[in-house]
Amino acid sequence: MPAYIDDIGEAVRLARRSSRIMVIGCSGGGKSTLSRKLSARLGLTHISMDREFFWLPGWVKREKAEERQLITDTVNGDEWLMDGTGPSTFDIRVPRTQLILWVRMPRWLCLWGICKRAFFHLGKTRPDMAPGCREQLPDREFLTYIWTFEQRFAPLVIAGIDRYGPDVPVFQLKSRREVGRLLDLLDAPA
Repeated sequence: MPAYIDDIGEAVRLARRSSRIMVIGCSGGGKSTLSRKLSARLGLTHISMDREFFWLPGWVKREKAEERQLITDTVNGDEWLMDGTGPSTFDIRVPRTQLILWVRMPRWLCLWGICKRAFFHLGKTRPDMAPGCREQLPDREFLTYIWTFEQRFAPLVIAGIDRYGPDVPVFQLKSRREVGRLLDLLDAPA
């Protein structure tokens, strides 16, 4: 089993000491927003997997071997805050990670996040996406992915963390209130 942390104070202490952090979770849960805020507070470079590794302009998927090489090069760096779930690359990322923050929101909140994102960014490129990847309305496949994330994909996340980083601390954020509390505590003097 992954090394889950239940105490938010301990998560804050670990975040302050960590130079390599993964922020994972279902689409629409707020991991990119949290990552940008954490990056500013902790002074770590924010790496969006969608922007840096997965997508080329115009929603063209990057070739897998090149994607894995780019991820390997990045995680070999000394400091980063990486935003993106992608269990297929846990073998590369998790062993180098010092803390995993799992944004684990209820699916209705993730669906709301996707709808809100589409409303505000439709036809524009979000800051966490590759150039030329304009926001589109979510299709049925994407909505099904979100709806079934906990049932179909969370077990893969847990298995990947257990396999590649059983001692890596994992802190789960299950509400917007918890996210706000984490950020507030990081703003407080150490």
